[in-house]
Order: sequence, then C-alpha cells, then structure tokens
Amino acid sequence: MGKGGSMTQKERMEEGLIYDPGVDEIMDEQFPYIDRLYEFNQLKPSQVKEKEKYMKEVFAECGDNCYIELPFHANWGGKNVHFGDYVYANFNLTIVDDGHVYVGNRVLFGPNVTIATPNHPINISLREKSYQYNKDVHIGNNVWIGAGAVICPGVTIGDNTVIGAGSIVTKDIPANVVAYGNPCRVAREISEHDDEFFYRNERIDWKNIVDG
Repeated sequence: MGKGGSMTQKERMEEGLIYDPGVDEIMDEQFPYIDRLYEFNQLKPSQVKEKEKYMKEVFAECGDNCYIELPFHANWGGKNVHFGDYVYANFNLTIVDDGHVYVGNRVLFGPNVTIATPNHPINISLREKSYQYNKDVHIGNNVWIGAGAVICPGVTIGDNTVIGAGSIVTKDIPANVVAYGNPCRVAREISEHDDEFFYRNERIDWKNIVDG
C-alpha cells in the first residue's frame, strides 16, 4: 500500500498529504481554537498582557516581546504558528495555519499580510470534495514583510530580507535581498547603500538617532 494508505485524515494532514479537512476528527479539534481566537479579537488595545498570554498559550511557540495588532485571523487560532522574539504584526495579519508557519526573531509584518499553508489540488474531482494539502512556510530572522503581501504555501524567506508591499511570494526568496512584485522577484541585494540612505536620496542622520 502506498504512503498514507492506512492513515487517518488527521495523520494525512500532518504528513502534508491530500486530506479531507471537514471530517469530525479534525473539526472537533479545530473549533475550540477558532472560538478562543474570537475571544482574543475582542481584547482592547491596552490589554497587552492578555494578548501575550494568548500567544504563549495557543501558539506552537512564542518568544519574548511579541505583539499583534488586532484583528488577527488564523484557521487554527495560531496553534501551528511559531514566533521567535520581538515579532510585530500590524492589523489584519492572516495566517492560514493548517500547516506550520515558522517566524524568526525581530520580524515585522505590515498590515493585511496573508500567509497560507494549505493548497487545493488542481485535479477537479479532488477540489469538488474540498480536499487540500498543507506545506509549511519558513520566514527567517529580521525579515520585513510589507503591507498586503501574500506568502504562498511551502515558501521560505531568508534572513534580513525585505518583501515589498503587495507582493505575491510564490517561490523561495534568499537572504539579504529586497524583493517585490507579482510574482515576487529579487530586485537587489541589501548593501552599504542602505547604511547611508533610508528613503531615496534622504540620508540616515546616524548622529541624531538614539540607540535604544
């Protein structure tokens, strides 16, 4: 018998195989996370400790000093989300976390970013049954994801990279680059130029910047 032949639908989900996400075994586990996420999204902006408590308890991993501007959307409430330290997410971060999403340290998400791990087969008969499969997403340290970017299933983004606003990231992006577009492509490497200029021809006034 081939790979996955004797597995349950949940086991197939965890192995990245095609599976039925609507079976009771999966839905019965998923709904409590979604319900708790609903409650999370009712928190006031000042309830910082309550936000942190949710992330520490629900996320697969959550480092120190992470912050999410609400609302936050996740198919499993963040159960399969792994945050490093000092992760900041602006409004409307959507993580479709049927698979795992690994985020490094000091990562910034602009508003309306979407990270998707599930995908549907191209085969029509399988899509008619709403079958899907999941491929994990990996985002390195010190990455900045611009507003409205979409990170597709299975993508890896290397350390220090900047993804421009509105980009559709369909393939891996290496470390230490600026990349943007649809589909997202590398525009240039991060260089010494970026140590001197912060916006077009405007220079960084290093002597006046207080290092906190």
